[in-house]
Amino acid sequence: MEEQKSSNRKYIVFLSILGILLLVLLFWLFIQRSQMMKLVNEKEAEKIALQHNLDSLMTEHNNIKRSYGALSDSLKAKDSLIQVNAEEIKKLLATQWDYNTIHKKFERLQKVAQGYVHQMDSLYTVNRELTVENDRIRQVVKTEQNRNQNLMKDKEELKEKMNQAAFIKAYDVTATPLKLKSGGAKEQVTDKASRADRIRICFTIGENPLVTPGKKSIYIRLVRPDNVVVIKSKYDTFTFNGQTISFSLREDIDYQGKAAKVCVDWTKKDTDKPAMKGKYMVTVFADDKEIGTGSFDLK
Repeated sequence: MEEQKSSNRKYIVFLSILGILLLVLLFWLFIQRSQMMKLVNEKEAEKIALQHNLDSLMTEHNNIKRSYGALSDSLKAKDSLIQVNAEEIKKLLATQWDYNTIHKKFERLQKVAQGYVHQMDSLYTVNRELTVENDRIRQVVKTEQNRNQNLMKDKEELKEKMNQAAFIKAYDVTATPLKLKSGGAKEQVTDKASRADRIRICFTIGENPLVTPGKKSIYIRLVRPDNVVVIKSKYDTFTFNGQTISFSLREDIDYQGKAAKVCVDWTKKDTDKPAMKGKYMVTVFADDKEIGTGSFDLK
């Protein structure tokens, strides 16, 4: 009888321990499930936020493209890059939980999109007047086609306006005085007249789709503080506004309507006197027009 009671007590103790272990296990599973649900909810919220940010960025990007119209065609390559990266992020959001990688890709996409806006603004600034004038001219042409009486006169006026708009411009004209070292193998920037052996003149030829592509001769006049043009030969001349004037440097370029960086050097001969102190003026010409100016000082 005592043995049966002892066995019953052991059985009860075993069941109690087993019950406690089950309760502990259930509690642990509940905690794990709660943490997992919290993690899932956090990841889902992060996914929704990323998706919202991506949608907002692409909506803004597409609105910018529409607002700039045909001008955005000049940045098709960058637009394609933005679209491809956006699609890649969308696929990652649908298939991955590694949001650190997605965050990095999104930050890179933001930088590319910001660069797109900056370039578009620059293009718009350069081409705004030309675009407005070109649109106005096309509208005038369309209207005047129905007016036979003044057709010839209107065509001549439009042709003149197109000619006024169809010319290249030189932006950011800079001139950097350089001292030559090691027999000309090295260069060092200087502002001293006695040390200036070379003047490097750089500028950007702006984009203009109205200009006929082809060879363009760029003439540069470097004028000393005493208003004398620095020349290599008395035969270095060109025609400007019906007059023959001297130039310091000439550079021929193949212009295809796109922005282009141009740099040319004026190098002093061994027989030349040291440069004059004071302010030098740099003027750039092309197609019988003054297209840009700059200056620099030598002490």
